[in-house]
Amino acid sequence: MKKRIVLSFICSLLSVCVLRAQTVEKIFPGVWKITSGQPEKHLPTDFKDAAAVTALSELPDRGAEPFDLRGVRFKDTPQGMVAELKMEVSEKIYGFGLQVNTFQQRGLRRDIRNNSWTVGNTGFSHASLPFYISSAGYGVLVNTARYVSFYMGSQHKTAQWAALAQSLKAESEQPGLLPAALYNRSYNPSNDVEIVVEGAHGMEIYVFDGPDMMRVMQRYNLFSGGGAIPPLWGLGLKYRAKTSFNDAQVMKFAQYFREKHIPCDMFGLEPGWHSNAYSCSFTWHPKNFPNPDSMLNTMHGMNYKLNLWEHAYIHPASPMFEEIVPWSGDYAVWKGAVPDFITKEAREIFETYHDKNLLSKGISAFKLDECDAADYALAHAEWSFPDIAQFPSGVDGVQYRQLFGLLYQKIIWELYRKNNRRTLLDVRASHLFATPYGSVLYSDMYNHGDYVRMILNSGFSGLNWSPEVREAASADDLIRRMQTTLMSAQMLLNCWYINNPPWFQYETNKNNRNEMLPNYLELEQKAKKMIEIRMSLIPYLYTAFAKYHFEGIPPFRSLILDYPDDKEVWGIQDQYMMGDNILCAPFIDGASERIVYFPAGTWYDFNSGKAYEGGKRDTIRMTLDEIPMFVKEGTILPLAAPVEYITPKTVLNITCRVYGKPAQPTMLFEDNGETFDFEKGDFNWVELSWNKNKGTVARKGKSKNRLYKVEKWVSII
Repeated sequence: MKKRIVLSFICSLLSVCVLRAQTVEKIFPGVWKITSGQPEKHLPTDFKDAAAVTALSELPDRGAEPFDLRGVRFKDTPQGMVAELKMEVSEKIYGFGLQVNTFQQRGLRRDIRNNSWTVGNTGFSHASLPFYISSAGYGVLVNTARYVSFYMGSQHKTAQWAALAQSLKAESEQPGLLPAALYNRSYNPSNDVEIVVEGAHGMEIYVFDGPDMMRVMQRYNLFSGGGAIPPLWGLGLKYRAKTSFNDAQVMKFAQYFREKHIPCDMFGLEPGWHSNAYSCSFTWHPKNFPNPDSMLNTMHGMNYKLNLWEHAYIHPASPMFEEIVPWSGDYAVWKGAVPDFITKEAREIFETYHDKNLLSKGISAFKLDECDAADYALAHAEWSFPDIAQFPSGVDGVQYRQLFGLLYQKIIWELYRKNNRRTLLDVRASHLFATPYGSVLYSDMYNHGDYVRMILNSGFSGLNWSPEVREAASADDLIRRMQTTLMSAQMLLNCWYINNPPWFQYETNKNNRNEMLPNYLELEQKAKKMIEIRMSLIPYLYTAFAKYHFEGIPPFRSLILDYPDDKEVWGIQDQYMMGDNILCAPFIDGASERIVYFPAGTWYDFNSGKAYEGGKRDTIRMTLDEIPMFVKEGTILPLAAPVEYITPKTVLNITCRVYGKPAQPTMLFEDNGETFDFEKGDFNWVELSWNKNKGTVARKGKSKNRLYKVEKWVSII
């Protein structure tokens, strides 16, 4: 009887599931591709840059596969393609893109879907990626633009019935279970990973070997093409003005920063610069900006880089509209056409218009908004095309939703590349293989703790994240938030709906009534100091991004990538590394005290030079004037004298702080700070060495560019 039941059960499975064979191919040292079934027409790899082959080949390769790749089982089901693999009991799982709610992902179901609103804890995100990495030293990537569900040990198969039955029997012997206990039974952890690609009849999986997690991320980033190096000015402050501002109001605030000598490199204009926004015309508002060329010339004369807000839904009044409609999807968004950037025709129309009308006018960057959709956040509003949409390239709405942000930033980045000008873009959505594009993800929807967690998760994803600042709950909260954005990929003040800088007034309504805080001048000075610290870190940050390009090392990352053998860091989601030598420990929500864990070695307080012993936790107290950064022993930290803005003629005067007794020199990346000429070898590595209480500087390279002048050495013991 039992055999008959089992056979019946197996037959029912076979009637809906077809087991698929697979091929396994080693395509680079430490990188394998597993293929099963019918490949999809458009895959994310179709749109990625060429791999950094030389750098990939130079990474150590242990030769063996990280796990039994041929043991991965594939099934073709009515839902789509399913892959099954195993984890070891001890493995921790991280990644899945820019996750908001969670850091360690084992035991969870992750639904990979780009969306601006993180509904519950499902896996939705601005950049939800079908890519995870394991503490066992490997990464798994599913090469698809369809929706993917990952069951990371969260489900329990019938083979586990014996263990489940024993657990339930023990529970049944407990008297009077409360309702909460009925719904929150703790099962034995599962070691199964099941991956479902909806609607697909084939699957490609890429596996990236370590042997540690840092190597995994290096391989992924180099396979993507290597990290983007932003222009030097992209590492300064970006201030985004209120969307309703006209040219006179823009000039008033541009003058404010210069008169107060508050550093500011980038000035952003929000939707109000368009004659039509939501959808966009890409033409200047005739009333608010009657003479845009004159305004732009004045702003450029004040050494501002202009950043313009837009989204890629084309208004019927736009000069592009008639030409681009045939190369757009069959559903409108905000009554605008949605161009299919997979097609050459849509790309060329969009590029040509931007090049002729905006880049040629000196626009330095763009904020690429609303490409992440928000159908769950605002069910009554039109903020996306539906999943059933069709596009001329042959993709449907599901695939284009996932790819839209990636394709959007790629088209703008490559346009700047054609002009041999680097840029730093803001973008609201991204996908796999975005590492080579100079973009920073952003949103104004999150609390301070979420912002910090997303910095850590960005390092598992080949992405940059900006915890922007606008209003705050208190003066202390404002300054602590500014410190966090200082310690991120982009220092951004997004004041799109307030009249004044947030240090004038952190409450939105009062700010818009121009009611200043009694101590706003004091807060202004504290904010200025934070921005000046950011400017002093530019040589260090610029070099971190260069290592991202050449070596694939994420510039901002979880401690677990640097200290994989330290179990204490496996769950830490409110501290992270900025570059190789600075540990950041943000104070959340205006706090002045927190516990900081220090990994092995000695760490020095950036503010006071006080030393902390590694391998333990300390309670740290800091005033609002102190920045929560700690420098690793053995570091030569190059700090620039703050400048108010970066120009092609800027030379940064550097003081080198020497922490402890450095065994190795520190290298600084140096080029012209603006173009892609470094890809042709036009750059230097500037070597900073400390020996017998004396510092030396040596340049290695053929470039005639000189970004740095070392003026002083200071020993911190």
